[in-house]
Amino acid sequence: MSKPFTVLAFDFGTSSIGVAYGQSLTGSARELDPLRAKDGQPDWNKVQRLVDEWQPRLLLVGLPLNMDGSESEIGARARKFGQRLHGRLGLPVEYADERLSTHAAKEEARGRGHRGHYASDPVDSIAARIFLEDWLRQYSGQ
Repeated sequence: MSKPFTVLAFDFGTSSIGVAYGQSLTGSARELDPLRAKDGQPDWNKVQRLVDEWQPRLLLVGLPLNMDGSESEIGARARKFGQRLHGRLGLPVEYADERLSTHAAKEEARGRGHRGHYASDPVDSIAARIFLEDWLRQYSGQ
């Protein structure tokens, strides 16, 4: 059995990047405040502060694939974001299929009373938590 580790997950978007923290021991994850982005570029100092605070061993980036499994244009940008994370932070980056996480996040947010104003009140961090929990379950073989 491998040593427990922590993960930061990112749900890439051009104006907002969802963030979640998880750990392999319990397989649990929690949402963190999303990062504002300008054309997909976050404030890299804030990203560094997240890494300093949470000390992840791995960074997980959601890959928005098309329903047929092919990569979308935004998927290519998410992959580039992951490459930038690795280049700037030196941590390993993996990608997770996040095809239905945004839909599930919107459903969950509605259950919490979200009014549907996703531009002003994004659900990206909920989506990041959802695909991170799925990834942790697969990692642990549950």
